[in-house]
Amino acid sequence: MTAKDLFMKTLAFCWAKLGLGLLNILICTVLFAIMMGISLLFASEGVAGIMLFVWLGLAGAVNFAINHYFGYLVKAGHVAVIAQTFKDGRVPANCVSVGKKMVLDRFGTANAYFAIDKLVSGAVKQLQRTLGRVANSLFGAVPGADTVKSAANFFLDISLGYVDECCLSYTFYKNDQNAYKSACDGVVIYAQNWKHLLKNAAMTALTVIVSLLVVTLVAFIIFGGMFRLLGWSGFVAFILSLMLAWTVKFAFIDSWIMVKMMHGYMQVAPTTTITFDLYTRLSGLSSKFREMFKNSGVTASSMQPQPVQPQPVHTAETPGTAPMADKPRFCPQCGTPIPPGKAFCGNCGTRIG
Repeated sequence: MTAKDLFMKTLAFCWAKLGLGLLNILICTVLFAIMMGISLLFASEGVAGIMLFVWLGLAGAVNFAINHYFGYLVKAGHVAVIAQTFKDGRVPANCVSVGKKMVLDRFGTANAYFAIDKLVSGAVKQLQRTLGRVANSLFGAVPGADTVKSAANFFLDISLGYVDECCLSYTFYKNDQNAYKSACDGVVIYAQNWKHLLKNAAMTALTVIVSLLVVTLVAFIIFGGMFRLLGWSGFVAFILSLMLAWTVKFAFIDSWIMVKMMHGYMQVAPTTTITFDLYTRLSGLSSKFREMFKNSGVTASSMQPQPVQPQPVHTAETPGTAPMADKPRFCPQCGTPIPPGKAFCGNCGTRIG
């Protein structure tokens, strides 16, 4: 299944994300109308300014509440269904409901997923900064290298915003172990394949930037024209335009990039042989990874391949006789019983041959 096929078969998640975003905009618009109505009652510019600040605070609270719980739950469900598709080879029917159930079964709440997501995102960024310093040192004092490095890091930062979902997808793919442990495994797999996964980082970043600019321009035209006809605040039209553009980006653009990167990640993850010593090395490079690994309850030493213990060799015995080590022994001088493993008689001191 190609990335395009996977995106089209899970398009229901995009519509769910769009619905949440439009609900957010609708609530913010209603709140704005209420605040403006209150300011008209007092016919005071001072009150209007206060109501505008109140509206901004309420809009921020509504946006946080919707995205923090419902947005994360839908996004995590999308990740879960994609991971399960690579595991089973098919997209489940009614994938949005199935995805949300998978998240709640795996993490209990959306907040638990949010907490692990923040750790994974922080670990990936910390590790990538370390890798970036190594790469930057290769440029040395080449003229113009700083500009090239800045551009590369800019594109890389945008692409890294989608890597944490790739790593978290492994918690659903490998759901027979602790979620923190699977998340650590996901980060280690990324660390072993980061060049392959980020080889199209520039194209990914350009896609996000160009798409966002186009959507924002369209939103400006829609809200700007409507608010101008109604004689409402142009500043509020600007805010709502940005919210609409961000909603479309979250629903469709981010989903497409996420599916594309997860498609590449899940092609290499199942066949990657995890290098166990990387857990210790990554813990030293990233405090977020170290915290996540600690929460997994697994120690690095317990993950090392254990040496095969030699099995005792049993020699063939004569039928009807006991092994030589089990026969009772007596001192040839005084007849005292000799315990197994003793070389001298404890009574008279005679050496036992």
